[in-house]
Amino acid sequence: MKKFIKYIFVMLAVLLPGFAVSGAEAEPQSPAVAEETHFDEGKVNPKEIIFEHLGDAYGWEVPFDHHHRIPLPIIVKAKDGGFRCFMSSRIQHGEEYNAGGAVFTIAKFGSPYQGKVVEIVDGEEYRPLDISITKNVAALFITVVLVSLLMLWLAGWHRKKGSKSPRKGLGAIETCVEFVYNGVVKATLKEDAPKFAPYLMTVFFFILGMNLLGLIVVFPGGANLTGNIAITLVLAVMTFFVTNIYGTKHYWKEIFWPDVPLWLKFPLPIMPVIEIFGMFTKPAALTVRLFANMMGGHMIVLVLTLLIFIFSAMNPVAGGLTTVVSVGFSIFMLLIDVLVSFIQAYVFTMLSTIFISLAREKGHEGHEEHAK
Repeated sequence: MKKFIKYIFVMLAVLLPGFAVSGAEAEPQSPAVAEETHFDEGKVNPKEIIFEHLGDAYGWEVPFDHHHRIPLPIIVKAKDGGFRCFMSSRIQHGEEYNAGGAVFTIAKFGSPYQGKVVEIVDGEEYRPLDISITKNVAALFITVVLVSLLMLWLAGWHRKKGSKSPRKGLGAIETCVEFVYNGVVKATLKEDAPKFAPYLMTVFFFILGMNLLGLIVVFPGGANLTGNIAITLVLAVMTFFVTNIYGTKHYWKEIFWPDVPLWLKFPLPIMPVIEIFGMFTKPAALTVRLFANMMGGHMIVLVLTLLIFIFSAMNPVAGGLTTVVSVGFSIFMLLIDVLVSFIQAYVFTMLSTIFISLAREKGHEGHEEHAK
């Protein structure tokens, strides 16, 4: 039964973000909308370009081509109650598409549903239930597959070679496994390490995979997954559930009746309220920390790149000088982002481990029983 619960948590950790992203009110944009908003009489619109590249979309951008995208499935529930499924290429340039009697398009600039799939009903825009496979959702599934294949590759190596250490790429993966497990999970949780390692190791490599794929410009990279707060929120909520479901009696006692002077918990429950509030601030901190750091890294690179076009429009000479500086700083920031990708995956895993460890505290009685 315990193993079954463990596997359920691991699967939810990798699959729930996809449903969260699909159901979240993201800002996917079509190339038609992008063309309409990026340029105003030949001028570059940095705000729209940044938000398009950082946001979600119904297709995958083709490098150096703003007119075509790799189509993805659009799955919506029409106003008549029936589901419709078609490829995003049917409406990627703002065209209207009749799917089984229901007409769909992507809302244009100025609409309250700008960039989202809408149904045209009697000349009015109706926002249907949208569970489409957007760029972020597709990238999420790609990350799950890649991470699973890498872990199965490492497990298969040791199944065949025993304790022999692998080299090159597989050796780097094993180094990460050893570093995180021995340096964080086992060092913090001790005897509980084998129980929670599957979840914590999954979280580390899942976040690392999303971070690194987001730095790749071309397919299957380019999706800003950890810069999407829906994904970081679901991961933090999973840690919240693991922490509180497996919390000990001592953990819950310290929340509702902490070891403080009586006047701090009765008649006004000052400390219990603070402790309960702290239960929710921990996952909130995990959510914002990962989201803000990865979003900020992507935004800095985009801003540095856009400086080339902004200064070129002002003065060709200034644009040429800016190109050298911007490209140099962009490359530097990308290298920094690779390091940050590892650090943020490590920090999220470390904090999750610490929160679980605090919830597993047995108190003085537990330590005495363990000593006997």
